[in-house]
Amino acid sequence: MNRTFTPTLSPGVLSRLEAYAEVFRDDFPLARQADWSLVYLCGLLQDGERKSIEPLVGRVDLPSQLRVKNPDQCLQNFVNQADWDEQPVWRRYRALMARSLADPEAVFVIDDTTFPKQGKHSVGVQRQYCGALGKKANCQSAVSVHYAAPKGHCPLAMRLYLPESWLGDADRLDKAGVPPSSRRLKTKGEIALELLDQVRGEGLPGRVVVADAGYGVSEAFRDGLRERGLSYVVGVTGDMVVFTEEPRWVEPEPSRAGRPRTRPRLAEDSPRPASLKDLATRLPREEMTWRRGTKADLKGQFSWTRAWPAQGWATGDCAGAGPIWLLIEEQADGTIKYAFSNLPADTTKERGVLLWRSRWPVEQGYQQMKEELGLDHFEGRSWRGFHHHACLVMLAFGFLALERLQIEPIPVTPGKKGRPRR
Repeated sequence: MNRTFTPTLSPGVLSRLEAYAEVFRDDFPLARQADWSLVYLCGLLQDGERKSIEPLVGRVDLPSQLRVKNPDQCLQNFVNQADWDEQPVWRRYRALMARSLADPEAVFVIDDTTFPKQGKHSVGVQRQYCGALGKKANCQSAVSVHYAAPKGHCPLAMRLYLPESWLGDADRLDKAGVPPSSRRLKTKGEIALELLDQVRGEGLPGRVVVADAGYGVSEAFRDGLRERGLSYVVGVTGDMVVFTEEPRWVEPEPSRAGRPRTRPRLAEDSPRPASLKDLATRLPREEMTWRRGTKADLKGQFSWTRAWPAQGWATGDCAGAGPIWLLIEEQADGTIKYAFSNLPADTTKERGVLLWRSRWPVEQGYQQMKEELGLDHFEGRSWRGFHHHACLVMLAFGFLALERLQIEPIPVTPGKKGRPRR
């Protein structure tokens, strides 16, 4: 149910695509740029192994006003050099998708996606962990926000992450066209919070954020979500520690000699912290089906228990921290995953698991954007070109999502109690 499809661009589909692209015409400074955007969307949506410029433009029947001597060069200029701003296009896209998908029960899914690259000139590239390859490699990394709602899902925003190695090289940044506002060092969590503020500021409803351990291990990121009044279910790593009973702390006492103690210390008779890996061997888990698949039910073994964060317990850093939920999942292949959640104390395990697993359609969505729509086929090197391409790929995905709503109106409902429906 969560897979996209790429329809044949029959006259009826092409007519609807032209009407869809027309919605964004006013966001391009020049009418010719709007015309090229339709060409690009048509190329992304048509069959073909590569969705880079040259093979893409060769598959599209150009309208009469764009039948030029070098169409591939013109399309290269439209994507890589033209001065249209992708942000107004993205805002209108989100508003359009919200008309069909906006729902208070929707979940914001934070993720990053990587793009393997050769060489060192593509903006933001460096040797780092590459999820696309499952190992360290030369790649770009981008932070994204995806919207998983009862009626369907769609990407909302994406921004490249710039490593510190890039931010210290002004010439390199100039050559890649990185704007001044993006030249400050930011963690992926900080970028994610900025993107969340942006999309929520436009009125998209939703109260829960889901992210993997790359974000969840950051206390600053979790605090940022909490300060925004958002609930979260975020992955963490097995080496993190918690208390399974409420810890007891001894407040600092005045010191007669030496430096006075300023932080509480764990009482001698208090429960001691345990690593999540250790708890995974001791806490009971129960099987739960979280989705009905096309071939078989998707299920896992889950535990859902209250715990108290214990990071920095030896120095009293976590003193006074309230309880959170700890989710432990054993997947079918034996892999163990862990997550923290600040959902209310009366939240059921079923709801916690369904929210945690609302990442599944998003993972499918990004796979489809790469495999079907060419998200990782971009061959340019500039900041502007990357974000133009990402914006247009999202528009193509949005068109497919809206088309699909016309033929499959009963999709998965994230976060609802009980088993989701197909």
